[in-house]
Amino acid sequence: MKGRVGVIGGGSWATALVKILTENIDSLNWWMKNENSVEHFNNYHRNPNYLSSVFFVGDKINVSSNLKEIIDNSDILIMATPSAFLYDVFEDYPKEGLDKKIIFTAIKGVVPEYHAIPVKFFHKQFRTPYNQIGIICGPCHAEEVAMERLSYLTVACEDTSIATELANMLACRYIKTTVSDDLFGSELSAVLKNVYAVASGLCHGLGYGDNFQAVLISNALQEIKRFVDVVHSIHRDVNSSAYLGDLLVTCYSQYSRNRTFGSMIGRGYSVRSAQFEMNMVAEGYYAAKGVIEINKKFNVDLPICDAVYRILYEKIAPSVEMKILADRLS
Repeated sequence: MKGRVGVIGGGSWATALVKILTENIDSLNWWMKNENSVEHFNNYHRNPNYLSSVFFVGDKINVSSNLKEIIDNSDILIMATPSAFLYDVFEDYPKEGLDKKIIFTAIKGVVPEYHAIPVKFFHKQFRTPYNQIGIICGPCHAEEVAMERLSYLTVACEDTSIATELANMLACRYIKTTVSDDLFGSELSAVLKNVYAVASGLCHGLGYGDNFQAVLISNALQEIKRFVDVVHSIHRDVNSSAYLGDLLVTCYSQYSRNRTFGSMIGRGYSVRSAQFEMNMVAEGYYAAKGVIEINKKFNVDLPICDAVYRILYEKIAPSVEMKILADRLS
């Protein structure tokens, strides 16, 4: 798999991944949609909008707003654009444009146009074989990467030799990596944990305490296990860091935009006003609807996801919905 690496996305997680990768590789391609951001980076070697405190060695990184240029010059592509915009980024891209590319997705959401996780999007849209697709998941917040605080990443692919090579590229003095073959379970868990982080934020905004939060998150882990075991039944330990660890950090961290978004809704913000004030994408908003759509096929009992969906999309009062949910938790 050794080859040229390209990162697709200009947000905080894309910025964090570029920072990590440049610890180990000599050159990197980076696509940003915003031409002003590209110009700023080329002049000052910083991303002006996300993790702007991070300084990059300029001659290591080729930054461009030309998607075809970045893809053509890369063998390994790491997708780090929000799931809500993934279809738009690739809408006009030729079907054969990703032939022979290795694709890793660091996206923790559902592609709305497909009601599918990114792994399935690239498989359906570009006919990329599943053994050439992998994912990168946490527990890991971009902000702590910027501060070089010790963090952990899980790299999953059905072909574990591919996962191992990328894991080696990502491992550095402040990043430890683990390899997994659970492609679908890891990605579905990463999607679900954002919905549960919204629920955690809702409860915080409504004034629920730590005791209730503990019950909420323990029930969320049970939901994750039920769902991923039905959708993709293989042996997995959901108590490991890729599942439970990622769930915990997303539900409790001060850096979690999904928890922040939920907390704002719980305190009385409308969805639109919360999104406007945050000026960042909360993947859990889109994931809540996506999970409900996916679950129409499987009919798994997901009371927390159902509650979040009803609050965000059916405009049920958070105080009412969470009171009903509280009676279902144990």
